[in-house]
Amino acid sequence: MSDIEDMKAHYLVAIDACAGLEALEAVRVEALGKQGRVTALLKTMGKLSPDERLVQGPAIHGLREAVTQALATRKDVLENVALEAKLAAERIDVTLPVDTLPMGSVHPVSQVMDELAEIFADLGFAVATGPEIEDDWHNFGALNIPDTHPARAMQDTFYLERPARAAGEAGTASSDDTGSAGGAAPFVLRTHTSPVQIRTMMQQKPPLRIIAPGRVYRSDWDATHTPMFHQIEGLVIDKGITLGHLKWTLETFLRAFFERDDVVLRLRPSYFPFTEPSAEVDVGFTMEKGKRVIGGDPNGPGGGWMEVLGSGMVHPKVIAACGLDPDEWQGFAFGCGIDRLAMLKYGIDDLRPVFEGDIRWLKHYGFAALDVPTLSAGVGSGGVGTA
Repeated sequence: MSDIEDMKAHYLVAIDACAGLEALEAVRVEALGKQGRVTALLKTMGKLSPDERLVQGPAIHGLREAVTQALATRKDVLENVALEAKLAAERIDVTLPVDTLPMGSVHPVSQVMDELAEIFADLGFAVATGPEIEDDWHNFGALNIPDTHPARAMQDTFYLERPARAAGEAGTASSDDTGSAGGAAPFVLRTHTSPVQIRTMMQQKPPLRIIAPGRVYRSDWDATHTPMFHQIEGLVIDKGITLGHLKWTLETFLRAFFERDDVVLRLRPSYFPFTEPSAEVDVGFTMEKGKRVIGGDPNGPGGGWMEVLGSGMVHPKVIAACGLDPDEWQGFAFGCGIDRLAMLKYGIDDLRPVFEGDIRWLKHYGFAALDVPTLSAGVGSGGVGTA
């Protein structure tokens, strides 16, 4: 028994003297490892007589429990000491600026599309979408643009070949794929988002107030034209709609978009096959620090007018083509390039880099995802019905 008590005292002193976790682990292995002294004592219990086991068993088990408890207690102390030393050595100055991780940015075109959707939502407009590959009838025919109309050539349309129908394949032509004339008209990459207006008028009952933003395609490439660009069009169909409603809507929209109350408009008579009467819309600009700025007196020094969109009253033939009675329903439509609006508002002088994906350009003109401009103040409580 004295040997057991001596071993217990020895290990308790050795454990308390350990200055590190490695030394403590060495003592544990010496005492409780597979070949440890305490482990060896436990193995001898099977050879003891019942009377000897009654006497030495509790002492041996007490030795193991005491050593185990001392090891756990000392381990906690040493781990806390090690943690405090590590914290002291790795102290961080939280007042220093943090390293910023690479972040993406919101493209100016995406930003402007969000701004436009926000403005027109305040005016009661819903967003409508449609296919970018269109049939001839929706892109031209329903918009009062006949086969021989020069507008088809002026728009430099991308025509697509129709897939050949397999021999003996059943099916009948419809206006969705052949046009109202029933001929095998080609598909096109839509030249404007006006087909969305046609599809909406045919699928929904008026009154309607929609905007149709999206990609459109024309065969052009220079500083202000690209083969693919973004356009937004608006449509209102209701009873008693006049040119005054159109002017008020455009005026309210442009003042909200450019965030200036001194934006002035000028409507010039024009011609579009799908509107009658039609008008080009100019905005006044002034010169500030050598740059054109939308707003102010266009008749002042350096001032002038800049065309931004086309508009007009929806042609009665277009309304009739969609199955509506033009004597009962009237409306107006307008359209403009989203990329063009982005260039005017954010000082972009060349359209081509908008689509090139140059990271340097995006860093300069893009918006931080968590710090984009917002027009959440709205455009007031007025509506299209207030001229």
